[in-house]
Amino acid sequence: MVSAIGLGCWNFAGPYGPTTEQESHETLAAAKDLGINLIDTANVYGMGVSETVIGNYLKRHPGYFRIATKAGICRDPSTGERSFDNSPEHLRTELENSLQRLGVDHVDLFYVHRREADRAIEDVAGTLQRFVQEGKIGGFGFSEIAPASLRLAHTVAPVMAVQSEYSLWTRQPDLGMVQACNDLGVAFVAFCPVGRGIFAAQTPDPANFGKADFRKANPRFLEPDLSRNINAVAPFKDYARDIGTTPPALAIAWLLSRGDHVIPIPGTRSATHLADCANGASLKLDPTQLAEIERILPPGFAHGERYSREQAIGVEGYC
Repeated sequence: MVSAIGLGCWNFAGPYGPTTEQESHETLAAAKDLGINLIDTANVYGMGVSETVIGNYLKRHPGYFRIATKAGICRDPSTGERSFDNSPEHLRTELENSLQRLGVDHVDLFYVHRREADRAIEDVAGTLQRFVQEGKIGGFGFSEIAPASLRLAHTVAPVMAVQSEYSLWTRQPDLGMVQACNDLGVAFVAFCPVGRGIFAAQTPDPANFGKADFRKANPRFLEPDLSRNINAVAPFKDYARDIGTTPPALAIAWLLSRGDHVIPIPGTRSATHLADCANGASLKLDPTQLAEIERILPPGFAHGERYSREQAIGVEGYC
């Protein structure tokens, strides 16, 4: 059991613009003040930067947060190319390194960040279950897998969570994964619930994207698709203001309406933005409001793929 929403901590490593450790620590302090107790990171977020920043905060403020981290993605330091390793040896080594950076002796949730296609997921689940038995993790999960893979893994040991992108403009999880998680009693952790900023109060402007900004190569943020998406989302933002809320809060509230097992984890390095998202947890949408949101932003409205070909490597497709 965790708070209704969590905090995604990739932003602490600068994928959407430069940040500082102080700014990240202020965001963590704001999360605590808001009652948010789930923080989500990974070993490859800045190649250890995010975990280190969190670990430095926890040294001074231990004992509140439920921590989730991930491993399984490997990067060639010379080329930056990605590969995947779900072997027992690699996952154990990376888990130990994460624990050291975080300054803890266990984490509440440990994900396989991307599935290694040629390794049976049942074997990977067995590896992760041994970590549970050793007390190094509270439970395990998988990121960006297919419902069929979840069901296979779940036959070995209970999967605690599946993490995938899910928002008003990324609806594939509705085609089986949200349902499978509900059937199996698995949490569905939704990353990028505010659409990498498309549902933010301020419209994303590529002129302000830094060199390392993830969106610079993301199809939905390239023209002409970006302008089309901004125009499509504008009525949604107007509707949010018409009913007395903000676009990020409304986007979060819509996700929370999808099931009690759905946990959005907005990623931000701003305490102000986090508070805006957190307001969505107290916003209860009635059937009329939900129908209006569906009318404004029907499934499939977004222009462009959610990932470039390179960004999509390792994501399991289905349907």
